[in-house]
Amino acid sequence: MSASLETPSGQRLHYAWVVVAITFVVLLVGAGVRATPSVLIVPWEREFGWTAATISVGIALNIFLYGMIGPFAVAIIERFGLRRSVCTALLILAIGTAATSLMTAPWQMVLLWGLVVGSGSGMVANVLGATVAGRWFAKRRGLVLGLLTASSATGQLVFLPMLASLAVGQGWRSVSLVVAAATLALIPLAALLLRDRPADLGLPRYGEDTVTPTPVLAENPAVRALRGLRISLQSRDFWLLAGTFFICGASTNGLIGTHLIPACIDHGIAEVTAAGLLALMGICDLIGTTASGWLTDRFDSRKLLAWYYGLRGLSLIFLPYSFDYSFYGLSLFAVFYGLDWIATVPPTVQLAGKSFGEENAALMFGWIAAAHQIGAASAAWLAGMVRTDSGTYLGAFVSAGLLCLVAALMAVFVGRKPAEPVLRPLTA
Repeated sequence: MSASLETPSGQRLHYAWVVVAITFVVLLVGAGVRATPSVLIVPWEREFGWTAATISVGIALNIFLYGMIGPFAVAIIERFGLRRSVCTALLILAIGTAATSLMTAPWQMVLLWGLVVGSGSGMVANVLGATVAGRWFAKRRGLVLGLLTASSATGQLVFLPMLASLAVGQGWRSVSLVVAAATLALIPLAALLLRDRPADLGLPRYGEDTVTPTPVLAENPAVRALRGLRISLQSRDFWLLAGTFFICGASTNGLIGTHLIPACIDHGIAEVTAAGLLALMGICDLIGTTASGWLTDRFDSRKLLAWYYGLRGLSLIFLPYSFDYSFYGLSLFAVFYGLDWIATVPPTVQLAGKSFGEENAALMFGWIAAAHQIGAASAAWLAGMVRTDSGTYLGAFVSAGLLCLVAALMAVFVGRKPAEPVLRPLTA
């Protein structure tokens, strides 16, 4: 395959943009698969009699692994290559989601939607976008990372109206099979078009003039990932970034991504309509997070994070009262909150690179993202418990909003002390 493509204007298109396009679709679908259980909570309650608390255990495990696999995924990609790692992850997702159509007991739901799907989706999470941006781009990295991050977050939301409609019309098992088929169809595309590094095609990174040789990794992926964690735990910046990202996860896919649809149903809003609100958030997120990447290339990431968390906190505190205005109040929330859904990723990755070295940014962001998913898993489970015990999500929404205000303050202190890279170079 040609190392570059010719545009209609006669200019040569760097192959990095082809890799970005394929990665965008993989992240979009992978995140959509991970988020699918949010439209199945009510159907499972009705068919099996499972409580929201029981279902939330499986969803919490799914979200936890979606983040916890991240740093190991980075090390695996470094060791075995981008293309093989992505294709294997997609195959795991396809098999896991197809098998869920046969489940009849809670432990099967936890095993399949929690363990298998959570592990597969963790391989194609935000750390994949960070890896591609770092490997293929010397310039426009923030913009690319914002775009890929937006695809991951948007994928959790934009497919939900279609899947909710399918669950209502054809039953929840059809949702599992459709999601599995979509994931399986991506494997040939990824195998054909993904490339591991620019050097494999004799190209420099986008924005550079010289080809960077492919590093040879001699270290075991698990050892490298765990060594990074051990050393990073001694860093003040790591704790600040991980702490803010814990709150980020608790206030996004753990709470809103999982429980907004049941909360809407509690207030008499139809499931498909509620899923439409999440899709609206996804569209707004695509705009907001891409813009965040552009802003990250130009402004202080600490100030950006403080604004993002502060505005998100205020929107979550407003959410319980938006139900009083029915769909119109929720639409206002969806637009305002959606623009800030996961705009925090580009500035967080940039701060990780400044704190630990650009060559280690993806791996260290993997551990920071693991904290994100621990927060998300905690919120998914606790919010389910709150709803089961009190019959309302009020306490969960307001608590998440207040935590976001705390994260806004924490972000200001990142990078106030000089930090040294925490890992050895990748080459043997």
